[in-house]
Amino acid sequence: MSLRANRVGEQMKKELGEIISRKIKDPRIGFVTVTDVRVSGDLQIAKVYISVLGDAEKRENTLKGLAKAKGFIRSEIGQRIRLRKTPEILFEFDESVDYGNRIETLIHEINQENKQED
Repeated sequence: MSLRANRVGEQMKKELGEIISRKIKDPRIGFVTVTDVRVSGDLQIAKVYISVLGDAEKRENTLKGLAKAKGFIRSEIGQRIRLRKTPEILFEFDESVDYGNRIETLIHEINQENKQED
């Protein structure tokens, strides 16, 4: 990934967090954290990685709400970041957050078992 794509991704991450939390009023969208934005080298596509607080249904509803608001989000990004063409936005769940939480839970369980044995 080019340095420019990295910079655009970082800028988008900052702006997306603000747009999603402040501008979008869709009740389906839960508490969303933008964890990463990866922009293709040609700046055409931006993969936005999100984590959502809640169960699988809440996550799916949030994804539907974001998909519905994609046009609005893209135009907001276009106004805030000076680019000739605003990248196409694709939302994906950041599985690494769930993975990290799972590992943390397992470590906690192992520590509890070790304390009971002592």
